[in-house]
Amino acid sequence: MNGLEEVGIPGREYLREALTNCSDPLKAIEEFQIENGILLPSLHVMLPLLDLHGVRRLQFHVSVLEELKEKLLTQIENLGKGENAAQKEAKLKELLVKSFPVIRVPSLQPVVMAILKNLDHVEDKYLKQIVSEKSLYQKCDVSVKRQIWQEHQGLYGDEVSPLFSQYIKDKEQLLNQVDIGSNFFALSPRQRRQNPVIQELVKMIGKNLLLYDTTLQFLRTLFLRTKNVHYCTLRVELLMALHDADVQDITAMDPCHKFTWCLDACIREQNIDIKRSRELQGFLEGVRKGQEQVLGDLSVTLCDPYSVNFLATSALKIMNHLVANESLPRGNSVLVLILRMLNLGLHAWDILNSQVYREPKLDSEIITKFIPTLMSLVVDDQVRSVNAKLPPDDRESALTIIEHSGPVPELYEHFLAEDRLAATLATYYTFQVCKARDKQGIMRVLGTLANSHDNRALDGPFMHNLVAYFVPMGEEFANEDFCTVVFDEFFLTVLPQSNVSHQLIKLLWHVYSYLPPHRLESLMTTLSSLQLSNETSRNLFQQLQEKVAEHLQTTASKRQLDAQEDMDFAISVPTPSIS
Repeated sequence: MNGLEEVGIPGREYLREALTNCSDPLKAIEEFQIENGILLPSLHVMLPLLDLHGVRRLQFHVSVLEELKEKLLTQIENLGKGENAAQKEAKLKELLVKSFPVIRVPSLQPVVMAILKNLDHVEDKYLKQIVSEKSLYQKCDVSVKRQIWQEHQGLYGDEVSPLFSQYIKDKEQLLNQVDIGSNFFALSPRQRRQNPVIQELVKMIGKNLLLYDTTLQFLRTLFLRTKNVHYCTLRVELLMALHDADVQDITAMDPCHKFTWCLDACIREQNIDIKRSRELQGFLEGVRKGQEQVLGDLSVTLCDPYSVNFLATSALKIMNHLVANESLPRGNSVLVLILRMLNLGLHAWDILNSQVYREPKLDSEIITKFIPTLMSLVVDDQVRSVNAKLPPDDRESALTIIEHSGPVPELYEHFLAEDRLAATLATYYTFQVCKARDKQGIMRVLGTLANSHDNRALDGPFMHNLVAYFVPMGEEFANEDFCTVVFDEFFLTVLPQSNVSHQLIKLLWHVYSYLPPHRLESLMTTLSSLQLSNETSRNLFQQLQEKVAEHLQTTASKRQLDAQEDMDFAISVPTPSIS
């Protein structure tokens, strides 16, 4: 019971000395019990009765202690909620001075922790003692830890690092799960912000601007070190979760808040109208001289895969609208702004790494050459779609398909390979034809994604989406020409990447029963030769091998049975007699 002597209560040392120096130990113990028991005369007469009922004195004193402790904790909490802040602080500090020495006494520790929790400011002398003992630090309320973290950012880093890791693990698990029923981009922003990691970070930061800035610095560092775009998502979701919690002490100081809030509203509504576009453009161009670093934070916001998905999808919608209205892309101000924001987001890592906080120049040829070329592909898709609905005319249909189904223009492939913005737009155009289940359109453009700039089309969220679009088209995989494009021209071309190999395993998991046996065996052999570094991939592939082996065995047995039936039928047919 260390600390009792410091508050004037005889403890272990006092009792040891008393027993060492006394002539009658039993009498010394009795005197100690009388002096340090509950000093209420009305209770003394009850003690013999409790003895007769076999209730030990320790049990009696512990029960009284627990009852008093609960009442004291309630009073401390009520005091902490008091309206007079100065009076509250004074009383709690007085209580802390008297009680802190017994913080290491397990039965009294909750009282001291409750006092610390309700203090707005804990003096450094107490915080230093808490930091020096890990057991005390771990039992402190988060409000006390915040004050410690301000001076010991290493401790804060130790607390948030597991949360960051868990967040990234959750995102990767969502992308790697074999069930494609839940689209990665399907959750609304508000639903995503209910993630336990986000809520825990909000609780840890509270209203502390220094801890918020430290968290953002950690996220920037991790993003630069790993290039993992999920850290960008975490930065956006954390800011908007603080916005939801109305923590104005932080949101009012974050220069990205209004921009992120406006973009979040657009994503929720799945629309970016003229008014919103002007607001976003105003924020983008309103970065003042001397505050160029804000542009780096804006680029991180726009690098978030959910932002990229929304902006790229919106750009394709506008292009389809322009095709329908026979308009040019350069005259659409919303499209131009979307392209600027996409371009800024796709250069986020470069901006932070170089610390050159300047908006990257949007290549004018993207608007004047690449997008018109992409729109011509949209026109081809629409012509083929209309032609398919007309009365059959073999010659006319053949001519239409030939004219609008040839190889993509060289200009399209050039931009796709040389420009990250073009690669992203081409990826989302591919999603568009996949969503429409346009086999001809898919076969026309899918192979070009294998040469996308910086393998932009192979990022986890986009590969996950691509596989999700292929799964409902399972019957098409029975056709060798479709398999050639999907596997030979795309997946097998870029297969060494672990992300691609996992997504290929996922695709085979759903469509293996449609594939020709020789094609399926070839793909399984190729996957078997790879060193799958991801344990999830290895486990999934092992299960796939079992399913495929059973399927191939069943297929072989069925072919053998059919062949036997054909032979039996041939034998049973009577030979016609020759007259």
